[in-house]
Amino acid sequence: MPELPDLAVVAEAFHAALAGRCVTGATTPGALSVRATPAEVEALVGQRVASVRRRGKFLTIELDRDRITVNPMLTGRFQLASPKRRPSPGTTFVLSFGGSTGFPADQAAWTRGATWLPDPAEEVEVRYRDPTRMGKVYLLPGGTARSVPGMAEPDLGPDADDPGLTVEIWRDRIRRHHGELKNLLRNQSFVAGIGNAYSDEILHAARLLPFRKRATLAPEEIDELWAATRSTLATAGDVLRARVPPTFETQVRDFLSVHLKGGSPCPRCGTRISEVKAGGSATSFCRGCQS
Repeated sequence: MPELPDLAVVAEAFHAALAGRCVTGATTPGALSVRATPAEVEALVGQRVASVRRRGKFLTIELDRDRITVNPMLTGRFQLASPKRRPSPGTTFVLSFGGSTGFPADQAAWTRGATWLPDPAEEVEVRYRDPTRMGKVYLLPGGTARSVPGMAEPDLGPDADDPGLTVEIWRDRIRRHHGELKNLLRNQSFVAGIGNAYSDEILHAARLLPFRKRATLAPEEIDELWAATRSTLATAGDVLRARVPPTFETQVRDFLSVHLKGGSPCPRCGTRISEVKAGGSATSFCRGCQS
């Protein structure tokens, strides 16, 4: 599942590549994944991209008038491609763009001068691929009250990497939630953007077992969990910015410490990593240095 670090990289890269370009075409090869009428899709043509942003596990393309928000769920992936390149199987939504006068002034620093960025004069496409059609593309025409499920408060808490999410606010928010720590981190109403993989990584970094109850945490452990959340996500973002482009549809997870590495030695203490599978997802942790 794309999580905060994955989508942050996509959003920053696509903003640099697309901001200022006009939509020249919009097609829905997998219309069941697109929440819009044919007329609303057609009305996208001619609108200019204002920005591409991430919020939680959602990616949003802001246009002159309308907005497109994608919730990729488990199997959705994004691709930045030349129109000459054949779409991959399972592509459900395609936006075509004309050229622009240059790159946006507010592009992320790491994208400046990147060799994978399409030349502003070139045409380019953004494709959303989802073989299972589990994810959804929501078209939100300007002036309508239409909303995206799960994206409004109180369903969506602050982003886990939000600079405004200070340790003091973290302490206050965590007291309102109960249950096991892994479920807490994955609870989007607590903090947004963390899923199965990065919850394992954060808890390993904090030396906390995923099955610990929130109520058992000492004050210093609550603070350590906040620090581990920020450092784990920041480090992952740095790795992905260096390794993902231009294949944005590829999920890179081999650098993680414990997730899906059951049976391997813990990189911190050498104990064999444990792995528990339930409900189609895996929880990976170290019994040697997590408590």
